[in-house]
Amino acid sequence: MTGRMPFGLKIAVISREFRRRMDEKAAAMGLTWAQLRVLGSVSRLEAAGKEEIHQNDLEHIEHVTHPAMTKMLQRLESKGLVRCVPSEKDRRYKKITCTERSAGIHETILEQDREVLEELCRDFTPQQKEMLREAIDLILSNIDLE
Repeated sequence: MTGRMPFGLKIAVISREFRRRMDEKAAAMGLTWAQLRVLGSVSRLEAAGKEEIHQNDLEHIEHVTHPAMTKMLQRLESKGLVRCVPSEKDRRYKKITCTERSAGIHETILEQDREVLEELCRDFTPQQKEMLREAIDLILSNIDLE
């Protein structure tokens, strides 16, 4: 059946299954996958040395509206995973940081991502896994991600 399935549908099925498995991992941490992604973005940007992370940075990364990100950050702040304080550079913005509980969580997310990929590619040879990574990177290079 999968041989006759359109390519776009195949990608959609893989995406849904990947997300479902990542949702399970996020739920085990008391989060939604969307919350975990945002938290991971804050953690990753901090680890990369970004001096101040603002809500609009996260809105751009996640492709969500200002109100949606506001609610997301409020939930993460109420769970004690981020802090939102007035920016020292521009008081119109809030500086968003991880708390001690969530610092470095992007590493955990990367490991979970690797685990799910391994589960989905369990019957692949090492060469097939590398070919898949290369093919996906080529497809992504053809997409304007900005």
